[in-house]
Amino acid sequence: MAVYVLIENRNHNIKNPSFESLSAAKKLAEKFGTQCVAILFGDAENISDLGKYGADKVLKIKTGQELVSRDAVIEIVSDIVKNDGDFKALFASATSFGKDVLPGISAKFEKGIAQDITEIFYDNDPILIKRPVFAGKAFEIIKFNDFPYFITTRPNVFKKAEYNSDGSVEEVEKSVSPDSLKTVLKEVKSTGSGQIELTEANVIVSGGRGMKGPENFKIIEELASLLNAAVGASRAAVDEGWIDHQHQVGQTGKTVSPTVYIACGISGAIQHLAGMSSSKYIIAINKDPDAPIFKVADLGIVGDLFKVVPALTEELKKVLNK
Repeated sequence: MAVYVLIENRNHNIKNPSFESLSAAKKLAEKFGTQCVAILFGDAENISDLGKYGADKVLKIKTGQELVSRDAVIEIVSDIVKNDGDFKALFASATSFGKDVLPGISAKFEKGIAQDITEIFYDNDPILIKRPVFAGKAFEIIKFNDFPYFITTRPNVFKKAEYNSDGSVEEVEKSVSPDSLKTVLKEVKSTGSGQIELTEANVIVSGGRGMKGPENFKIIEELASLLNAAVGASRAAVDEGWIDHQHQVGQTGKTVSPTVYIACGISGAIQHLAGMSSSKYIIAINKDPDAPIFKVADLGIVGDLFKVVPALTEELKKVLNK
């Protein structure tokens, strides 16, 4: 009997949202009086941190393959938790990886899944789960009727907690016949350039239609670099071809929950708000005083972003001595 967590390992580095999921899962494991077990594919330089943030045991999966496809992960993880016989839950982070893989596993068990959750009420029996619905305009409370629970946690919402558990590593050899898989992963091409991942960023600076062209994104890129922030964009900017889709925030892009979200030249369409309204603090810069973004902003600046953003950058340079 255990609570399991599927860990996202990219370029031999465990992603921060996985540690957040792990801490949330550990708290649930304590409620059930059972172990919290992390499932990791391949080697990771920071594997020792899994014990720090709640893993009582780490199952390090060795497949003999450098690249493991989605279908293979589903088959292997399903087999592992099924052999438990009485596992309570399987967690993952609500990244593109977690939201892709966990539904496939839950379907094998013919169980429902709570995706992109923002809160767990551990004191209830059974526990209650909170998640946003209707593009973030409302929340729903979910109660599981029976075990096992399948849960993905929204990045930057659950805090990492230091449990300093044993984190003992057990190597497990697993293989899946390619003939049984619908997809096989042949190659991974990176489109990033050392940039901070949107879903993991504590600060995001985003640009919208008000940027007027791709050449002007260097203004917010400079501010983002100064703040060690990620660069985001609205769908309007992406559709215009000013910036790559990987930067899109919104209903058809990525859902983010940073500490600070700075919206530059973004009107605030409901589709965009759906992806960033859970940010802790929202700062909006727009020359239109009636822009919908100001209704959700904690701080609104009515002005020309081409004057406001460079001025803000220069002041921050003075404060930060850069």
